Amino acid sequence: MSASPLPARLRTAAIRLLLPTVLALSFAVQAVGALLPSVPLLVASAAVGLAADSALHRWQRNTATALGKLHATVFVRQVVRDFLLVAGLIRIEDQDYEKRYLALVCGLLLFYALHFACQALAIVVRRTRTLPVVTRNIDASPLRLSPALPELLLMQRAGQRLLTLGLPSTAGLLITAATGSARWAAAGIALSAAFGAVALGMLLLRLLPARRPVTSEQALEWFEAWLAEYRPTVGMYFSGGTSSAYQANMWLEPLARIEGRPLIVLRERFMVKHIASTDIPIVCLPRVADLMRLEHSTLKMLIHPSNSGKTSQVLRIPTIKHAFVNHGESDKLSSCNPYAKAYDEVWVAGPAARERYALADVGIDDRDVVEIGRPQLETIEPYAGAPAGPYTTVLYAPTWEGWDGNPGNTSIIEAGENMVRALLADPGVRLLYKPHPLTGSVEPRAGAADARIQEMIRAANPRRAAEHPAEGPAPAAAAELAHRTAELDRLTTSSFRASADDVERMLLQTVSGPDRAAAVAAATAAWEAAYWASFPAWEHQIVVGARPTVYACFNVADLLVSDVSSVISDYLASEKPYAVANTSGLCEQDFRDAFPTVRAGAVLTSDGSGIPALLESVRHPEKDTYAEARSELKLHLLGPSDPPSVARFNEAARALCAAADQHRAGMAARALPVIPTQRNARSTLDSERVKG
Repeated sequence: MSASPLPARLRTAAIRLLLPTVLALSFAVQAVGALLPSVPLLVASAAVGLAADSALHRWQRNTATALGKLHATVFVRQVVRDFLLVAGLIRIEDQDYEKRYLALVCGLLLFYALHFACQALAIVVRRTRTLPVVTRNIDASPLRLSPALPELLLMQRAGQRLLTLGLPSTAGLLITAATGSARWAAAGIALSAAFGAVALGMLLLRLLPARRPVTSEQALEWFEAWLAEYRPTVGMYFSGGTSSAYQANMWLEPLARIEGRPLIVLRERFMVKHIASTDIPIVCLPRVADLMRLEHSTLKMLIHPSNSGKTSQVLRIPTIKHAFVNHGESDKLSSCNPYAKAYDEVWVAGPAARERYALADVGIDDRDVVEIGRPQLETIEPYAGAPAGPYTTVLYAPTWEGWDGNPGNTSIIEAGENMVRALLADPGVRLLYKPHPLTGSVEPRAGAADARIQEMIRAANPRRAAEHPAEGPAPAAAAELAHRTAELDRLTTSSFRASADDVERMLLQTVSGPDRAAAVAAATAAWEAAYWASFPAWEHQIVVGARPTVYACFNVADLLVSDVSSVISDYLASEKPYAVANTSGLCEQDFRDAFPTVRAGAVLTSDGSGIPALLESVRHPEKDTYAEARSELKLHLLGPSDPPSVARFNEAARALCAAADQHRAGMAARALPVIPTQRNARSTLDSERVKG
């Protein structure tokens, strides 16, 4: 039995409430210090409050935002803090210093006025730097791009800006309270006002015509000119959240190798930086009206790795053909989504997916289904027999819980801990644990189970290290991994400041040099080799980052344990042994009948009792009864290996481009009227007014 998570939640809640509580108490104590008056209370409470406010903005931004919704904004807090200090100073003095403190109050008011002016100009500057199109791997220098302003001047850090620029004034007031000399307060306030004036000047400079980017209309005109010059023919359309970026990233290499001039079309600005390293030009068009400009381009077809609410918008473009390629295939109903009817064609891996659509009866015409294999799987190494070393590497890669609440979607809740416990109990097993990126996003129990599994693996490694003190990686392995990581990061990741905005990223992520793709491929292979060599052969691994990929894990694994998911279909490219966890509530035979991808693997129950026999069959291939079935299932799921999947993918793209050409020719022959764009309509209206 696992410990109740209630104490942990209470500790987390207490930690989150600590800073707001300290902040509230600091104001109460500061008010008491001002009324008594008491210099120690006044100084100490103001200093503690300022520190708590700064910590809140640094480490608990959500809490700071929540306080703002209660009208306790950082501006309000700073004003209250400063004026409590002024009130305390007035109470401390025995003589009439009204004029002196009136000057201090006026200085504070001037500083706050400068702050508000900076706030307003920051909004204006941010809007001028928000272009209707965001690019990557494209020379966008004609747009007059420039680096972003320092982070403190940006709209997103307004609270931090006020606290930082107001620090001299608050410090001066504190020193005055302690020494009785008003010069310190005057100097601090003057310094804060000077900083505010400098910040205001820097923002004003960015609004000069020569210092700001082109207008939105000019940016769109440049984009249309770039489309006419580049003349894209094939592309990928993607819309989604950051956690779903892997769905697009798996198609980058196949798209880069396709015939024609490729293009990636995105809809969310934040997604531009989450697309993995590629030389393919990337454009992000957030507005539907701007997306429609693709209609008059040379773009002929788009592949779609996923469905989203914004997909319907690009499907309205009649001059472009669309193919749904999905981001993996499994026996789940989600692999037969009725939304696929909206596409011109549905590209699947092999006969199994074609049959799946026919059985699902969701309205997909069999003539629109094209088998292309899985071009991403070329790098997966084939089965080479029993494990060569003393350890059997087992990859446990459960899928996520899905949207429909089906308990059979993922094994992580009901079976994950039991299976991991059984695998860790075998001294000859090295476990690789790679959960789905969306694990826990819908069902909190899945996220909790994932956390417990990771803790089990972390706890197992020190015990195993004690058993194998002499077995470890070469001393130079860690240094080699660091070197390879730096080299790969240099090739794939642009170095951005924390304050870099889209415009600065466009400026830095311009057209890549020749042979970059080959260099990235070589650096990736070298990094993967260094990564696996940097750990002892016995050490269990938790793989949750972007690197190494699941395909890299396939190549070092001797056995896969997973759920009914596309991971199994992809892993079958190696023809290595695999097992599927059955948490569906069905008996084994019904489970195999319901999910064809299970028929060439072992079926594990929730208690993990079948793990020892499974490991025995992997270590002794003569006991493996599924070898022939895996070969047959691979052909059924992924299609033939000749012609290669890359060739079939390319042929499908060529055929769809030809269909787009034929459709455009038909439109021209029928002389369909062209609906004027908003700009053309406005020009026509102006001409008619002139004639009138």
